[in-house]
Amino acid sequence: MIEKEHPTLSVVKQAKLLDINRSSIYYKPVGVSSEELTFKRRIDEIYTKHPYYGSRRITASLKREGFNINRKAVQRHMREMGISGVCPGPNLSRRNHQHSIYPYLLRDVPITHPNHVWGIDITYIRLASGWMYLVAIIDWYSRFIVSWELSSTLDIDFVLQAQKQALARATAEIANSDQGSHFTSPRYTELFKKAGIKISMNGKGRALDNIYTERFFRSLKWEEVYLKEYQNPRHARTEIAKYINFYNNERPHQELQYHTPAEVYTGSMASVA
Repeated sequence: MIEKEHPTLSVVKQAKLLDINRSSIYYKPVGVSSEELTFKRRIDEIYTKHPYYGSRRITASLKREGFNINRKAVQRHMREMGISGVCPGPNLSRRNHQHSIYPYLLRDVPITHPNHVWGIDITYIRLASGWMYLVAIIDWYSRFIVSWELSSTLDIDFVLQAQKQALARATAEIANSDQGSHFTSPRYTELFKKAGIKISMNGKGRALDNIYTERFFRSLKWEEVYLKEYQNPRHARTEIAKYINFYNNERPHQELQYHTPAEVYTGSMASVA
């Protein structure tokens, strides 16, 4: 799809025209052992099912399953994966203490309409011989995935790309995230502030401050990622795009009275018997 020796179009220009993240173009399988991939896969599965587990419980769970691994190794894998057991979401970007922290604005606030609140977070996506990271912006009222992006690295560019895609669709009143360095970066906060969006950040150790985003990630992994073996970033992007289209437009939600997120987000709901 991408021609690195194209006579007139640079790789960057081709990626932009094809709406492909540049990190996917330069992707090379991560040189890790099959044992490490197995450990990371199982840690990801345990954490997705029990997001309140820290390294001690994950180590204990792995040992009960017969894995020969110690806590120090589990902690190393979790750091590389960006996983933290403090709250139900991967801490994929550590806080930068030079960045400003914003207060949590949503305690006891009823979410009453589309684009009232957006949640944004990052999660780990496994591949056959490596991994990627997914950022998603979700409308809390409708559970609609407003935008998303995949990257082979944790550079902030893919987060900013997802932001710009979301802002091209609509403008929220409040955007909520964790306190990771991606979301405290002035490059991130200024984009939303210039659009008139208030910044909200989860309280430290607060398990439910971004629950709708975490529920989507859990559904994505158990209904899509864990059922397939993505061979490369292009394969992951194609299949995840299909799932998100299904999630937004076809998958009925019990909490939405069995409407789809797209129906609630656009206000095109029909009665459901």
